[in-house]
Amino acid sequence: MGFDYYETLGINRNATDADIKKAYRRLALKFHPSSNGEPGSTEKFSQLGEAYDVLSDPRKKATYDKFGEEGLKGGIPAEFGIGGAWSSKYVYHGNPDKTFRQFFGGDNPFADFYTNDVPLQFGGLQPGVVKTQDFPIERDLHLSLDDLFHGCTKKIKISRRGPNSIPADIVFIVRQKSHPLFVRQHNDLIYKAQVSLEMALTGFSVDVETLDGRLLNIPINDIVHPTYKKVVTGEGMPLSQDPSQRGNLILTFDIQFPEKLPAERKHLIKQALK
Repeated sequence: MGFDYYETLGINRNATDADIKKAYRRLALKFHPSSNGEPGSTEKFSQLGEAYDVLSDPRKKATYDKFGEEGLKGGIPAEFGIGGAWSSKYVYHGNPDKTFRQFFGGDNPFADFYTNDVPLQFGGLQPGVVKTQDFPIERDLHLSLDDLFHGCTKKIKISRRGPNSIPADIVFIVRQKSHPLFVRQHNDLIYKAQVSLEMALTGFSVDVETLDGRLLNIPINDIVHPTYKKVVTGEGMPLSQDPSQRGNLILTFDIQFPEKLPAERKHLIKQALK
């Protein structure tokens, strides 16, 4: 006794051809040996291949629906095959990878996308096309990059081609490109300024060009010690939940100490710090 093909795919007997394809795609990806190492997954993957091989073929499906697995594999009289039923004895070829490749149109539906680093900036991100390396279901993936810089992808438009056009689970992995001046920390931007010891003790101002091209002049009137930070509210990255709100710009400082000091200058510094 084998197994129920419909139950294997998690569908009922009224399932349409699209339902059968959708169920197989989802479960085959889930139990494929390259993505699932759990005990029993290989056997499940093979069962899925056989179930899809039968239910996706109208003649085999008609025989199975009317005569069950026994009639499908044991054969039925030829006169019963007039209505389109499969009259020969069905034997699954036993190669679920073959079924998998035929369905997805290639060896590896898990192929990676070309990965482009996205700059850490506010402007300059325009809607573009992300090309796949060898993705058998999708060919052109139209991805809007608007607002991607604050962690929110507004729109993904997928152009599908091929016989098995069932919506797939696509995962875009976006690497943020490093910036020469800023480091992103959640929604905050960290900017490190180099200052002399004189500036750290007497005050100064820092000019910071923002990612959208504005120039901020930030006065520093406090004594700058090694752990000192200056927080400029609302000049960080837009919040993904509410792009009208932003994180903070946090200034840290690298204090440049002199390598040598003449004795008279040391004396003056001592006098000034008393």
